[in-house]
Amino acid sequence: MRRLTLALMLIAGTLRAEGDKAGEFDYYVLALSWTPTWCALEGDVRGSEQCEPAKSFGWTLHGLWPQFHRGWPSFCNTPQHQPSRSMTNGMSDIMGTSGLAWHQWKKHGTCTGLSATDYFALSREAYGKITRPALFRKLENPVKVPAMVIEEAFLKENPTLKANMLTITCKAGRIQEARICLSKSLDPVPCGRDTIKDCSMNDALFDPVR
Repeated sequence: MRRLTLALMLIAGTLRAEGDKAGEFDYYVLALSWTPTWCALEGDVRGSEQCEPAKSFGWTLHGLWPQFHRGWPSFCNTPQHQPSRSMTNGMSDIMGTSGLAWHQWKKHGTCTGLSATDYFALSREAYGKITRPALFRKLENPVKVPAMVIEEAFLKENPTLKANMLTITCKAGRIQEARICLSKSLDPVPCGRDTIKDCSMNDALFDPVR
């Protein structure tokens, strides 16, 4: 029993390390969240400004996450200064809210080894490198689609991406996120085993932009 407990602790530590040394990771995961899904499951209840119809958000930047080939660092110790309020507010146009920008810095940005200014600049650059399929914004009513359709749309709009560099996730029966694996220089790379876990649903709900 003692050996089993120790083994489980080691596995948990491998998959998710907290307080790791900043700057030590293998690649990035660029996570793009479909705002209508987030609002339906969480944002509306919170009264998030991201869900206001006037905002008309589609694929927003959830975050740029340092990743190991197995597992990921989080909440790293860093000598870098915390971002200012104006800095996090400045990310709300692509992240939805300044609160998310702050959380992403605290959990993931601290592990990059970058300053907050450089982390947010790199996040914006990564977001801009991926073409988000325009056809998704043309939907007028909710539809049910295979998750593979979402992946194929991203691959079509981004010829440098291959299927093993992108994964589509689902949550509560809905299309949730598109996650793209990028090198430290933001070139597409194959995802590790922890990341390449595609949603296999054939009837995932996909809500239109409000």
